[in-house]
Amino acid sequence: MKRKLIAAIGIAGMMFSVAACGGGDSESAKDPKDRKGDLTVWLMTDAQSSWPELVKQANTEFNKKYPGVKVKIQYQQWGDKTKKLDAALAGDSFPDVVELGNTETMTYILNGALGDIDAKKYDNSDTWISGLKDTCTYEGKLYCVPYYAGARVAIYNKSMFKAATGSAKLPETETDLTKALDKVQKKYGKKDKAFSSLYLPGRYWYAAMSYVAAYGGKIAEYDESSKKWKATLSSPEAQQGIQHFVDLVKKYNHGDQTKDEQDHANVMANEKAGLIYGNGWEAGSVIDPAANGNPKLKDKIGTAAMPGPNGKTLPSFIGGSDLATISKSKNQDLGQYWISLFTNEKSEAALAAKDILPNNTKQLEPLKSKPETAPIANAVPDAWFTPIAPGWASVEKKETLELMLLDILKGKSVAEATKAADTEIDGLINEAS
Repeated sequence: MKRKLIAAIGIAGMMFSVAACGGGDSESAKDPKDRKGDLTVWLMTDAQSSWPELVKQANTEFNKKYPGVKVKIQYQQWGDKTKKLDAALAGDSFPDVVELGNTETMTYILNGALGDIDAKKYDNSDTWISGLKDTCTYEGKLYCVPYYAGARVAIYNKSMFKAATGSAKLPETETDLTKALDKVQKKYGKKDKAFSSLYLPGRYWYAAMSYVAAYGGKIAEYDESSKKWKATLSSPEAQQGIQHFVDLVKKYNHGDQTKDEQDHANVMANEKAGLIYGNGWEAGSVIDPAANGNPKLKDKIGTAAMPGPNGKTLPSFIGGSDLATISKSKNQDLGQYWISLFTNEKSEAALAAKDILPNNTKQLEPLKSKPETAPIANAVPDAWFTPIAPGWASVEKKETLELMLLDILKGKSVAEATKAADTEIDGLINEAS
């Protein structure tokens, strides 16, 4: 375990990590009121903009026990967080606690960057959402704490659908949805050639893999006999899902089909799309001026379960964030305590009150029947996740799935493109084994 170390940390970093853990243990033996210094916490800007009172609450509770320790919250952007973290870990100025997307955790677990976590110290750990807990677990040990969950849903302009179809409600089956999309396209595409009734970017691999999952396919499977992961995008089921996705892109995306999904909320905000498939929170981004959204669309944007093939809801990727301590930190015990406050039942209830999915199924349950959260909350139980394999980060880094989709959009057959992708994935996904 932890045998594949990235260059940013290296063997020297691991040796420092071991020594630092010892220092943290001796510090933890002190009376809490005697502890001094700083606790540096890296959180993403979501916490700063959407639940700052929750951060303040955790800090206040923390300082009741550790009055001599100053909690320093440093907010990060998703675009450059990992680059900054790698650089920090290579030096002597690094955070004690860091927020990681659940697709990022395995890389840092394997390179020894994260400290061990005892689940018993955290509220509702017995009902943590598996899609988050699994990405914190390696070889039977836990290295991070689930923070909040996310899933993808249909985000649509209710007024456009109402004007074009007579109903502001999104159809529940894909057959009925495509009929509605055709009507929306006919009405709004006349004036704007770039308007897309369904804006589905061609490089949006999370969406493409949702269609793969809808047909029973997978990106890769673990073979017990060979003890290796085997890419399976060239299976009939996966190819059928990919073809279905590409067909939707070609028919309904009248913008730049070679883009990814990073700005699709802004496309909707500019009224260039009737429907996007995105994270539940992106519905807020469509109307939030701070996110380049359009406040004029307030009360016009709705969410619903995304209809998928064969009369079923489209399976969603299970997203979300985790919190971890850094193994090189001398304050791991402080970091673990702060995380326990920030993710306790009271804190998760505060997130749920803001329609953010909590980290556990116990507190998720009420959101399944709440109109505002039902689509996203109900998408969690059947959600899919990327292979929990050591080399998966390399697959994402090389944009293997995005490039495969682009090749198909440019004319390469699905069979040829998936076969090539499988070959690359097989090499990358097992390189850290």
